[in-house]
Amino acid sequence: MENYLVMQDITRVYDNGCIANDKVNFSAKKGEIHAICGENGAGKTTLMKMLFGIEQPDEGKIIIKGQEVKLTSPTKAIEAGIGMVHQHFMLVPSLTVAENVILGIEPTKGMKFDMDKAVAMTEEVCKKYGFDIDPRARVEDITVGLKQKVEIVKALVKGCDILILDEPTAVLTPQETAELFVQLKLLRESGKTIIFISHKLHEVKELCDQVTVIRKGHTVANFSTEGVTEADISRAMIGVDIELQVAKTPAQPKENVMVVKDLVVNNYVGKKVVKNVSFSLRAGEIVGLAGVEGNGQREMIDAMTGLGVYAGGSITMLGEEVKTKNIKGLRKLGLVHVPEDRMTLGIARKMSIKENMVADKMDNPRYAGKIFMNKKTIQEDTDSFIKEYRVLCKNGEQPIFGLSGGNIQKVVVAREFTSYNRLVVVDQPTRGIDVGAAEFIRERLVQMRDEGKAVFLISADLGELMNLSDSLMVMHGGEISAYFPDITNLTEDELGFYMLGVKKMSDEEIRGALHE
Repeated sequence: MENYLVMQDITRVYDNGCIANDKVNFSAKKGEIHAICGENGAGKTTLMKMLFGIEQPDEGKIIIKGQEVKLTSPTKAIEAGIGMVHQHFMLVPSLTVAENVILGIEPTKGMKFDMDKAVAMTEEVCKKYGFDIDPRARVEDITVGLKQKVEIVKALVKGCDILILDEPTAVLTPQETAELFVQLKLLRESGKTIIFISHKLHEVKELCDQVTVIRKGHTVANFSTEGVTEADISRAMIGVDIELQVAKTPAQPKENVMVVKDLVVNNYVGKKVVKNVSFSLRAGEIVGLAGVEGNGQREMIDAMTGLGVYAGGSITMLGEEVKTKNIKGLRKLGLVHVPEDRMTLGIARKMSIKENMVADKMDNPRYAGKIFMNKKTIQEDTDSFIKEYRVLCKNGEQPIFGLSGGNIQKVVVAREFTSYNRLVVVDQPTRGIDVGAAEFIRERLVQMRDEGKAVFLISADLGELMNLSDSLMVMHGGEISAYFPDITNLTEDELGFYMLGVKKMSDEEIRGALHE
């Protein structure tokens, strides 16, 4: 079977001299699911941006169905039959499914928008490819899994034959992931070519036909997934063998570091989204939090870290009420926070890597002299952090916005993990991170636990939660729906049922488990 898509000797050099892609070659057949794997900063995103017309190559060719194409914009890419579903959904929450699906190709009746036609267009594609979605539902009212499907339908309505999926399962439960894989296999059977970007190697093995590995801007390997192991793929990605599981000894919990009691949080319209939640975080223990997005965990984390207010109950850290402290005050108590939204809350975009790495340490006597800042020490520490946390960059003076998303995450993690800490709140710490960096971050979390720190881990990666957590909570509908003080016999499927609300522990069971 001939290659349907060929990207030949693709080179992309940025204005700062950074070579993102150096003669990269990639090809995919019609009716194939083809994975692209690589470390953060390896060049995957840049390559896909060029395929979708967001950027243009400095050298090389893109050939579709034997014809060279010039993809000078996303519009040109869509005309060439290419669709892309971004990691962060590009949907308008206040609009219906149908209105989102037809954005850019709006049908009209006379001078007015034709809603009935939009619904019909959406229903036609949903029926053809087996998507069970209500076209008239508002996007803000549907689940994360359905939003993912709406993005795919949006691309299919525009006639895509090549579908790019960037980390599509990052926020899905196992059940939603399984559903998505069924749909993708149906699309493959109908002749669609799917490019699947993921760091979850078990998913690559389960779903994909081929995998291409990119390392440091070069194509280094192409495998049939049938005859390759996860270890083979990870070795090609980073050049060394890594352990896919983090080894840790049983926890030795000590005193409470933070106590949350009868917590109530209202959202921006006054609706109660966290409902009388109680739990504690102890030194020397990693407590995991699982939950489908939108079940109150975001508002609860904001309240705990000083980013939001709470309407009732109390949160105390080392005996002091959190609401009486500002962010600096909480940091002095030893609370550090790796936020989910690294771009908005994690960095100052206009500053350098160095400035972002030490932003919270500027009043540290190590850096602050009597009159001037100790620039030599700041530089030495920054260089050390960059090396230790494997940030791919030229140097610390480089603007942080020039880094890949995964490398920006490494900067955020480096700053927080090297600050004074008694409680480490980490929200999606390895999302979009390559396997080598993810392994390092997970090992550091276990190391901090063993040093007597309290660790609160929020992650959509259930494998990560179950590998790292000593005990595990589940949130659904603004409440703790389950608490597992011992997760030895817990399965991902069982956890998924509690996350979706199919199962729920009684209040007595939860209280009993919390106080074991």
